[in-house]
Amino acid sequence: MVLEVKKKEKESAQSLVHRFTKTVRQSGLLLEARKKQFRKRTKSALSKKNSALRRVENKEKKRLEDKMSKPK
Repeated sequence: MVLEVKKKEKESAQSLVHRFTKTVRQSGLLLEARKKQFRKRTKSALSKKNSALRRVENKEKKRLEDKMSKPK
């Protein structure tokens, strides 16, 4: 998508730049470009499985630590 802003008669450079930035903002091109630039890669099945196992192990470890630290 190409945005085109032409200078009107007796229009200052500042107002031309203002109109251009306004059209860019309204078009949503910057948002799309930023989404593409900072997109997150999807995790592989193996890494998802490893993360889940790590969470379970950490939860169990924390539970045991809490149980051992509490006086009866």
